[in-house]
Amino acid sequence: MPVYISMLRGINVGGHKLVKMDQLRKSFEALGFEQVQTYIQSGNVVFTTVKTSTAALSKKIEKKILQGFGFPVSVVTRTSDEMRQTVANNPFLKKRRIDPEKLHVMFLSEAPAPTALKELTAVTVSPDQCHCSGQEIYFYLPNGVSKSVLWNSPVDRILAVVTTTRNWKTVNRLHRMCEDCL
Repeated sequence: MPVYISMLRGINVGGHKLVKMDQLRKSFEALGFEQVQTYIQSGNVVFTTVKTSTAALSKKIEKKILQGFGFPVSVVTRTSDEMRQTVANNPFLKKRRIDPEKLHVMFLSEAPAPTALKELTAVTVSPDQCHCSGQEIYFYLPNGVSKSVLWNSPVDRILAVVTTTRNWKTVNRLHRMCEDCL
């Protein structure tokens, strides 16, 4: 069976939308998903199920979370192949003097409009860098997230699509979890 990764946006942040990982795993299992594993408390779930579109899986999971936990949560889902490509295609890894601790990937529900990408580029202030590749935007924030002008910009509104962001360590860990399921 194919392996998928679902990333939930905004759970367990600042005491809001609290979800225990064991309850989240049970919710996924109730949907018929198998080999359900979570990674850290921010809503990263690796699982197997019959071949289904990632958009359909996201909608199914969003509905289950609303029913089971009583609040809406946006979900972005990727296949294990898509996650492998995300790791392999990070353009910042080809550059010298890049600190992997300062890398992040924003996962998008769909590719943003070209005008949105132009606006994102316009609000990106050096030394921050971003690079869009389809449904992912790679960020390099050399001074860290807290000191990034870009990070404090309304990126979600600019892009006008559902987004959720993971640091590079988490992206790589999710990729390894997928590989272990194959």
